[in-house]
Amino acid sequence: MSELNRILDQVEKDKGIDRKILIEALELAMLTVAQKKLGLEHEIEAQYNEEAGEIELFEFKTVVEKIENPEKELTVKEARKIDPEAEVNDSLGVKLDSTEFGRIAAQAAKQVIIQKVREAERDITYNEYKDRKGEVVTGILRRVEHKDLIIDLGKTEGVLLEEEQVAKERYHIGDRIQAFISNVHHKTRGPQIVLSRIHPGLLIKLFEVEVPEIYEGVIKVKGAVREPGDRAKIAVYSEDSDVDPVGACVGMKGSRVQNVVQELRGEKIDIVEWDPDPAKFVCNAIAPAEVQKVIIDKESKLMQIIVADDQLSLAIGKRGQNVRLAAQLTGWKIDLESESVLKKKTEETKKILMKLEDIDASFADLLIKQGFSDIEDIAVLSGADLADMLGMSEDKATTILEELRVLIEKEKETKKNETLVEKKEEGSQENNDTKE
Repeated sequence: MSELNRILDQVEKDKGIDRKILIEALELAMLTVAQKKLGLEHEIEAQYNEEAGEIELFEFKTVVEKIENPEKELTVKEARKIDPEAEVNDSLGVKLDSTEFGRIAAQAAKQVIIQKVREAERDITYNEYKDRKGEVVTGILRRVEHKDLIIDLGKTEGVLLEEEQVAKERYHIGDRIQAFISNVHHKTRGPQIVLSRIHPGLLIKLFEVEVPEIYEGVIKVKGAVREPGDRAKIAVYSEDSDVDPVGACVGMKGSRVQNVVQELRGEKIDIVEWDPDPAKFVCNAIAPAEVQKVIIDKESKLMQIIVADDQLSLAIGKRGQNVRLAAQLTGWKIDLESESVLKKKTEETKKILMKLEDIDASFADLLIKQGFSDIEDIAVLSGADLADMLGMSEDKATTILEELRVLIEKEKETKKNETLVEKKEEGSQENNDTKE
């Protein structure tokens, strides 16, 4: 076996590059060298001779009676030395002595093989990692480039971009980092594996590792949301009534959830039981606050959550974090209200309703029991809807609504005037104080 054949076989075996691709690249490299040396006007082809184990070069010339262009033509006599059956106008390939290209051709061949090996390695790495998008990988921090962290993943490197890092986390060269593969790009310098420490998928994958029931599919993760570095919520569910999804995720003495918290460097995690009933799911998500009442507006996908006065700050959470994450997790807009505020609003609503000629206390209580604590919500009802609720004719209900809208405008005007008077009095008092 020739030296070149041996090299081709070895590269194909070690690097997984198709032999045909290497041969095509070598032919192109040899052809390029020949054309640079002889000139582009020469019609040259390169072919790999498997038996000889070398790249052969052929210059094609046209057979003529009388030569006018020696670079492109040869006589019938010369042609028949190569091919006894050659005729005028035939195109004949004359083998060139490739040894004259010597060192340049050998160097070109070497560079081609190196380039193809690199390209193949990049393709192999890309194909491996593009299928691993959504997985969690562990690597070693090797260097920092413009605040981006370059992570050694073994065969290749991943990049933890500045915007994919948790603001509170600090790392040093040599630190072990776990991250979520959020994307894989095919670039000319090689694949770029984009990592993330803020993606909700990292939270889910960490629970898969810690909770066998999730990995096995006994417990399903229905969603996860994070405010990275501060707080997160994960919704879990089990169709098996014997399996407590929240308890399984917490683990014995909180061991499982604590392992996840530790990896996320102290991020607080709320494990929420998912429920097919949206109201129950929202109540679970707003925990640890206890919910007293839920009023649902399906059209606008809004839930009014009523909590005891001492539970309001707990329901809202630090900087509104708890209610914000609950809304993101459930997909519902959440309007939090304390019992005392709701009571005040319902009393005000009832007071306005009682001013209407055709509304008595029983009708007002009926509307409030159906969740209408705000007079504005009643005013936007249709006559047909109000008629169904109060068991009266649509005409009468329409008349009541018209009267109500007029009354609301009067109430607004009265409050506006009262505010203006108050401001005027405050201004007068300030002037008196200045004079004194």
